[in-house]
Amino acid sequence: MISIHDLPTPALLLDLDVLEANLRRMKERTAALGVALRPHVKTHKCLEVAERQRASGVAGITVSTLYEARVFADHGFDDLTWAFPVIFSRLPEVRKLAERVTLRLVVDSPEAVTALEGLGNFRRLRRPLHVWLKVDCGYHRAGVDPESPAALELARRLAGSSSLHFDGILTHSGHAYHGPTRAEVAAAAEQERSVMAGFADRLRQEGIAVPGVSVGSTPAMAVVERLDGVTEARPGNYCFHDFAQVALGTCGVRDCAVTVLASVVSHRPGEDRSVVDAGALALSKDPGPERPERPTMGEVFADYEAGVLEEEARLVALSQEHGILSAPRPVGSRVRILPNHSCLTAAQFDEYAVVRGEEIVDRWRIWRGR
Repeated sequence: MISIHDLPTPALLLDLDVLEANLRRMKERTAALGVALRPHVKTHKCLEVAERQRASGVAGITVSTLYEARVFADHGFDDLTWAFPVIFSRLPEVRKLAERVTLRLVVDSPEAVTALEGLGNFRRLRRPLHVWLKVDCGYHRAGVDPESPAALELARRLAGSSSLHFDGILTHSGHAYHGPTRAEVAAAAEQERSVMAGFADRLRQEGIAVPGVSVGSTPAMAVVERLDGVTEARPGNYCFHDFAQVALGTCGVRDCAVTVLASVVSHRPGEDRSVVDAGALALSKDPGPERPERPTMGEVFADYEAGVLEEEARLVALSQEHGILSAPRPVGSRVRILPNHSCLTAAQFDEYAVVRGEEIVDRWRIWRGR
């Protein structure tokens, strides 16, 4: 048996039992809410995880980069939403992908629609180029204002395009991550639903067919009570969770599937801190939950199996390769870290050490690229 104690550090551990429970729970939740599940694979960037999601009957996948789209297309995934505003310099890659898979793109400007229509006559392609209209549901990062005349006109243009296939409207409730209480997360989730359902009704009243209404964020999906008017959800982080989700009340500590194993590499006698070999290039510099009374760059387990975190020891500062631990630890000892943001943490590593208990049962590649 190969144990986690045999691993060189820093190492990224993926608890297989926790992962499978998380996947099952979200599939059951979306089914109960009456929506299709199109998971965002940017969290894991891993074929083996996506295969498990597909085996449960998901409705295609969501990607954040064209590199991810190509990798998953090369491995048999043929229904992909690239949930990022279209990048004009990548349009040649878009056309190539659209010739072999169903590729769903996201736009929120007339310029982007013009650029896509300018790619040529997509009726010659085996599959048409699908387009979602991105809507701002309250996050205010990107997307059209659903109350604006411009949003109505852009939807009308997409629905009437001779070279684009209008999939409907899409949004992301990223502001659900900033709700300090579960009630505020639930309010953001209901805002997302009501804004999208209302905008879809407005478009239909104007004679514009809206085939789909796509929403998605892990905290919103954890607490939303109903999804009337929505057809699909695109959560991503739910497969792993992380400390930010724990702080939001989305999950418990034992629902977190990804941890970072690190070694203590320095401690000066008499000091109340030590140094580990997990810095920003292992954990990212995501500051995590907004808790000024106890800022953290990563929590430390006191007992992993029991899901108990240390009261005093946590990471308080990160440089490129160094992490500062807020407690003395013997040089050579190891700590298991719960990252603030599992998506960014996974993107720092080349592979998962897949574990059951302390046994390494497999290694899965992380397909990171632009």
